[in-house]
Amino acid sequence: NAEFDLISSSSSGETTPVSPPLSAGRVALIFAICAFATCGGYHGYLQVKVDCSAQRQNNLSINIDFGYPFRLQQIHFKAPLCDTSREEVVFLNGDFSAAAQFFVTVGVLAFLYSFFATFVYVFYQNKYLKNNRGPLVDFLVTVTFSLMWLLSSCCWAKSLTDIKAATNPTEVLLLIASCREKENRCATTQEPLWSRLNTSTVFGFLNAILWSGNIWFVFKETGWYKTGVPKLLI
Repeated sequence: NAEFDLISSSSSGETTPVSPPLSAGRVALIFAICAFATCGGYHGYLQVKVDCSAQRQNNLSINIDFGYPFRLQQIHFKAPLCDTSREEVVFLNGDFSAAAQFFVTVGVLAFLYSFFATFVYVFYQNKYLKNNRGPLVDFLVTVTFSLMWLLSSCCWAKSLTDIKAATNPTEVLLLIASCREKENRCATTQEPLWSRLNTSTVFGFLNAILWSGNIWFVFKETGWYKTGVPKLLI
């Protein structure tokens, strides 16, 4: 897409399009895949233990699984009620699906557009440059994706912070009635790993930087730039 410089000076002194390098296009493809795959494919696991002091039910392990799209309010688990033989159903707090799905959607669309643009540059470059329509469309799409990447990355980064807070072991234990009683002992035996989701936010902002940097290169291909710049000298 916009990351390519299509203009070079020919021996006659006129500017002619040259085949765009594919390296930047591959970078856009790879970055988009890394962004939406690390977020959309995430699966978290939390395990807590409840030890009822006045019951024969001791050291009971509770497994809590969650993942994309992070509708935590739908995630529930059963916890023992230490003062009775019954169990309670506990739900996590928060719905962060909007930001997560927005981020993944932008990543998928950016991947598809980068793939399509690279294909057009390689096999239909003459049609791309004809009537200046291709560069103008590319410019507008690049600006749009730059803003979408920035907005979705900011929203996702904020939601990720909230997800970490909602699944914090201390907060989860407070949701369990037995753990709010001082005579019972509750502990966390396994916490979620966040490296994958942290990586997704990094790739989100990298994509925003990459697409923003490409705006200038796409603008150079449009008629708006060419009509205001004198012809290149030999």
